[in-house]
Amino acid sequence: MSDTTTTLPTTTATTTPRSGVGRLLPWLGVALLAALPFIPITIPVVFGGPLDSPGTLNLLALMLVFGALALTYDILFGFTGLLSFGHALYFALGVYATTIAVTHFGLSLLSAVLVTVALGVVLPLLLGAICLRVGDIAFAMVTLAFAQAGSIFVLRDPLRITGGEEGLALDFRALPEVFVGVVNTRYVFWLALAFAVLVYLVSRAVVHSRAGRVWQAIRENEQRVEVLGLQPYAFKLLSFVVASFLATLGGIVYVLLLGGASPGVTTATFTLTLLVMVVLGGTGTLWGAVLGGALYTYLNQRLVSLSGSDFVEELPGVVRGPLSEPLFILGALFVALVMFFPGGIAGLRDAAVGRRVAGLVRHLTPGRAGEDR
Repeated sequence: MSDTTTTLPTTTATTTPRSGVGRLLPWLGVALLAALPFIPITIPVVFGGPLDSPGTLNLLALMLVFGALALTYDILFGFTGLLSFGHALYFALGVYATTIAVTHFGLSLLSAVLVTVALGVVLPLLLGAICLRVGDIAFAMVTLAFAQAGSIFVLRDPLRITGGEEGLALDFRALPEVFVGVVNTRYVFWLALAFAVLVYLVSRAVVHSRAGRVWQAIRENEQRVEVLGLQPYAFKLLSFVVASFLATLGGIVYVLLLGGASPGVTTATFTLTLLVMVVLGGTGTLWGAVLGGALYTYLNQRLVSLSGSDFVEELPGVVRGPLSEPLFILGALFVALVMFFPGGIAGLRDAAVGRRVAGLVRHLTPGRAGEDR
């Protein structure tokens, strides 16, 4: 007993500084990302150009936007247990409302953003109040119905404001100069980074709040929450509005990044892509969802260029065929991850931490230590 008692304080003392370093690492990562526009280093194969080149910064900005967008969906699906097939609607709201306000109504970027932000609160509040009257599969179908209605409106363009299948370009003359032109890609990259940090901080705050704990209780057993005297409907509506509002903000950043709106962001397939991102990273985790969204976006973009490379063209036909199809590679990777690592990328770290803790417990337990020897 004496050996165990004297060992525990030492272990606690050594893990405290390590946990402090662990809290500092994410901010060091953010600082490193912010400095990338000033780092002219080329990473072969990983990126098609130097880190400070517009093409690489644009890809990294897309990864940040979709990583944060996946986290907004994880608030619904991973933390609250709401399977929505219409989350793309609120991202598309940010994309199209900003573009239409600037291009058709001649508003300044700031005014357009304020209008879009207001819509990003009102629309999910109204639609969420309707969708959450039902649960489970019925909820998923109602969200899908609203999303399909939005997609049909964009494609058919009855008011001649969305551009239909061709999309709608953003009027660059109404934008600040820092967001116009390839030479200013670094500023849009910093905006995407700021958006990703904002979404992460807000998500972390709400998930660890009282409401966030109730969300997770609803995910596990909604009836038990009702027995405790709480109202699951109000908490689910809060989760719906928070996730949808953050997705709308992502749509605004996405428009500035790509310079316009396209109907692809309104489809149910887009929401399913977000679901794949979350499962890939790990449902119910903060950094896992961000990593899953960023990784999926990177593979989706880079595999297209790598599939047509000389290296792939020189391979035998049996191998060249599958490798020339980026979606095949993405699908195979996703299936393999789900089969062998059902917890996603975040589950890999949790498993490693679990093995370390188990090893530490065996080391600190005298009886087990003797058995091991």
